[in-house]
Amino acid sequence: MNKGGIYTKKVIKYFKKPHNFGRMKNPDGVGKVGNPVCLLSKQNIHTNNDLKEINEIFKKDRVLSYNGRYNNVNRVVMRDYNGEILIIKNKLGTVSLTPDHLILAIKIPKGDKFLRTKNKKQLIPAWYHAKDLKKGDIVLYPILKEKNSLSYIAINIPKLKWDFKSKKIPNKIPINSDLLRLFGYFLAEGYIQDRPCRTFISITLNISETTIVKDIKGISKNLFGLDPLIKEVPKRKTVIINLYSAKLARWFKQLFGAGADKKIIPNFVMNLPSEKQKALIYGLWKGDGYINLARNGSRAGYVTISPKLAQQIKTLLLRQKIVPSIYIDKKRKVKGVSHKESYRIHVGQRDSLIKLCSILGVKYIPRSYPSVDSWLDEKFCYTPITQIKKSNYKGKVFNLEVSNGRSFISEAFCLHNCGDVMWLYIKVGKDRKGREIIKDIKFETFGCVAAIATSSVITDLAKGKTLRKALKIDRNQIVKSLGGLPPIKIHCSVLAAGALSEAIYDYLSKNKKEISKELEEIHRRIEKEKKEIKERYKEWIKIEEEMHKK
Repeated sequence: MNKGGIYTKKVIKYFKKPHNFGRMKNPDGVGKVGNPVCLLSKQNIHTNNDLKEINEIFKKDRVLSYNGRYNNVNRVVMRDYNGEILIIKNKLGTVSLTPDHLILAIKIPKGDKFLRTKNKKQLIPAWYHAKDLKKGDIVLYPILKEKNSLSYIAINIPKLKWDFKSKKIPNKIPINSDLLRLFGYFLAEGYIQDRPCRTFISITLNISETTIVKDIKGISKNLFGLDPLIKEVPKRKTVIINLYSAKLARWFKQLFGAGADKKIIPNFVMNLPSEKQKALIYGLWKGDGYINLARNGSRAGYVTISPKLAQQIKTLLLRQKIVPSIYIDKKRKVKGVSHKESYRIHVGQRDSLIKLCSILGVKYIPRSYPSVDSWLDEKFCYTPITQIKKSNYKGKVFNLEVSNGRSFISEAFCLHNCGDVMWLYIKVGKDRKGREIIKDIKFETFGCVAAIATSSVITDLAKGKTLRKALKIDRNQIVKSLGGLPPIKIHCSVLAAGALSEAIYDYLSKNKKEISKELEEIHRRIEKEKKEIKERYKEWIKIEEEMHKK
């Protein structure tokens, strides 16, 4: 038995190159076992261009998965929970979940070698239980892959009967950099004046921002044939740009939402090619962002009171290979003035800041070597866990079953839609003596290294055996075949044995064959082992915590 908590070479071999992996067509029997895992009810999840608390998600909603695409929710699971939860944080946000929930991550081994980012990049990502992760481990966050390159957009807003003043505007306009810059300016500093017989668009800027005023004026004329009314207010050091078109104002309200705290970027813009989205980022940042290249540790930032807009800006930046950090400022009173809860988006990592400055047309020559703790590739953003807290919780918890991607994305983490879940598929044939044997066997497992390795090895142990002999494969044989498992991973061997017995049970039930007393006894044994392992696991966690304190 491996007592040190380190996986054997055989475990790693089965994990990296699993045998008999994949779904089986028309299996004779299917076994499915697993651990229920959940999130707290208020946890935000990325749905189709939206952000919803998990308790507000329903079957057939679409959620973002680890592959960067939206997939359908097949089922929403709710249960009561009373026990420990983990609150895990990284620079993108926080997640609160049960300790067994699986997170897509890279565990960083001990040693100076892995203090270097280039060495961290060589490590293999996997699904890890939240309780097995520590501060400094790297979590993966997907980059949105949805893409729809539209050239034109229809303004599908009918003119109201009593609207006699609004100037006629085109019913279809090109989706070009001019339009996207205007969208950015509006999201940053715009609002809709919506009164009876007086509905129009207002954008308020600093009186010194003459370049933006000129740009908005040109875009309005070129795209909509409108001449905006521009009013300077020197006492407030502001300039107000009004676009008088009720139809255009109602279209903007439909696209971007009503109120600063509810602003969103419309779906068709979020799915545009990343090259086109640069113009939107330009408009947002020029409208209400900042860049400070003079300070030690140059940075750029953007602040919004819309939580959904903050998350969408994060998604846009990740598509540009820019790593942001998101901070929440709680609502407060300063000198008698009430400030709403706001979301600060910072860009400080050197390579990311270079890319953002390039989009904004700002010259930036770094004066120091880069300090890199996060990185990106074509599929993911890799960023470290910065904090883990434990807490006790009693109440409702939720989980989702998701088609295809079998995962869903919170504000900051990629989460599997189940715990260690194993699907075992068998084909039953007969040997020369006419005895029923497992002719073929395959598995699908979504879990940690040990879960995949135990699933793989049990297929080798069971293949070709009679049903009777296959049923006798227990956790001890599985562990021995792998050269040992860390004590806190023994439960994976119990799940693998359980999946095999479930598959055989399923075959016998479907074919109306006699369920032997032996099979019933095996089921009872496995259930008993699960309970024993759960208690042992708690003991090992306590031992590990004491060792860590020392």
